[in-house]
Amino acid sequence: MARLPRLTIPGYPHFVLLTGNDGRVVFADDQDRRAWLARLQAWLVPCRVRLHAYVLLPSQVRLLVTPEDADGLPRLIQAIGRDYVRYFNRRHGRSGTLWEGRYRAAVLQPERHLLTCMALMDARPVADGLAARAADYLWSSHAHYAGLRTDPMLTPPPAYWALGNTPFAREAAYTAQVETGVPDEHAIAIERAGRGGWALGDAAFLAPLHEQVKRRVSPARAGRPCKQTAAPG
Repeated sequence: MARLPRLTIPGYPHFVLLTGNDGRVVFADDQDRRAWLARLQAWLVPCRVRLHAYVLLPSQVRLLVTPEDADGLPRLIQAIGRDYVRYFNRRHGRSGTLWEGRYRAAVLQPERHLLTCMALMDARPVADGLAARAADYLWSSHAHYAGLRTDPMLTPPPAYWALGNTPFAREAAYTAQVETGVPDEHAIAIERAGRGGWALGDAAFLAPLHEQVKRRVSPARAGRPCKQTAAPG
């Protein structure tokens, strides 16, 4: 079966996954993580991509971004990946590929899934045993939204601004959402969309996207189509 074109739709948030080849480590230490983030910051503006959230895991990068044009996100990932692989191979005395094929991305309906996706990303280091609390993990955007530090790379999405009328109210509301956790069915839906390269939202959100990109934006229903019964003569 032919592989569908990657789904990239300007103006919508995209949940992006980059995974190490065969699940191998892509960040050996903090120097590697700083090197990757420096490249991310350098390429955001030239590629016209707004960064809302990120988390660096030992063998994976997760981003939440909004590209301003159709080429911005692919150019961003290609530019960072190419430069970082050269850096990583040179520093660690290795050669060859680092990433597992193409990056994967899901287009999210902002009002339904954006903050949920951010909270899921922030909670991942805790779920993986890398930190006791989201606030303890240094390599994610959580501290910015919790009011613990300022990250100039980040563009808070409208859904975050809607959490409160003051910085303190927004920070408290978002921190509470992360600590409460994401329901399993929402987490599964976001992960499935990200790994499958689908859009995630209700029918009213998905229908115009299908017309815009001229390809399926959500998985087909399992099973064969029902046979039509001939009308009686």
